[in-house]
Amino acid sequence: MSTVSSPEVQNVARRLAGERFDDYAAKGLARAYDEYTGRRRKAVGTVSLEVDGQPFPNLFAVLADPNAKFARGTLTLTGASPTPADWEFLAPFSSVVFDADGSAELRGPGNAEPRRAIARVLLREHFLVRSKAEDAPGATPPRMPGLIGTLEQGTTICRGLPVLPFGVALLFYLPEERVRYELDVVHSELLRDPRAGRLAAPRRVRRTSRVAWGLDRKLGRGHLSLLAARCLEVLVDSNGLTSIDLAHIFGGVRELVDSALRTLVEQRYVLFDGRTGVYRARLEAFLPPPAGERTPPVAPVRPELRTSVQELIAAADARAACPLCGRPMPVGTPQLLCDDCAKKVGLG
Repeated sequence: MSTVSSPEVQNVARRLAGERFDDYAAKGLARAYDEYTGRRRKAVGTVSLEVDGQPFPNLFAVLADPNAKFARGTLTLTGASPTPADWEFLAPFSSVVFDADGSAELRGPGNAEPRRAIARVLLREHFLVRSKAEDAPGATPPRMPGLIGTLEQGTTICRGLPVLPFGVALLFYLPEERVRYELDVVHSELLRDPRAGRLAAPRRVRRTSRVAWGLDRKLGRGHLSLLAARCLEVLVDSNGLTSIDLAHIFGGVRELVDSALRTLVEQRYVLFDGRTGVYRARLEAFLPPPAGERTPPVAPVRPELRTSVQELIAAADARAACPLCGRPMPVGTPQLLCDDCAKKVGLG
């Protein structure tokens, strides 16, 4: 599939926004397009789209067609990379069939058994059209009502505001975990996971769909910068990383990563261990409080004394690893902590 050019994206924006798409908005969209394409990431394959029974060359063509609702659709992976390293941190698939009820069927390569999942889309990099008058001091510019929803909801939002998506994340909630794929909409490509080749695969911790859904809802509010959101996703899927680790994963300037991490600490999504320089996600921040209870503020504490019951339950629920030291736990163990950590906090 061919790349969608900047003039083509401009034409889609003009069709959706009408007179609101003035010279000011056109220049802003052109800058956003150039910035996005200048940071093009490596892909593992190209994708083709069929929406409501009709093939489309790309997602922008779907947005430009008012008859395409995206209630049903099929995403097919073509020209997939045969290199296993390109698929690191990703679950291989050949196609995805989206149903009108918001569910989807993930079809694996070869004769793999299809898997049913709840499907959602999360807007990543995008451009929200604003005219010069709407962006003037004192004016009330259009606001995003939310960045996560079904494909049909996402299509409606993008047309209504309008929003031009450059990159989106497809989220599939399975019974035991959530899998995520990122699509480059401009080039119709499935992107490599940013951790591939830069973080040892055993350092990944698989979280439950319940934890992942809580995380995705936080990201869907759109209150975090893209880098902070990406750092948070990686931290939730690990037992802790340093700012050096994260700067290596995202290939950016460490000072920018440090600033993003400070934001996450201030918003109480992450805890920082000043002794080791390790940042850890507060998993309880992504789980709803018990019915009728409000989550009290949690003061930062030393990692070896993190005995918040809610946090420990969330960590144990997230998979079989000790939530304090990260040591793998025996399958089926009833304990919350490993023996060594239980002794340290007085539970052994």
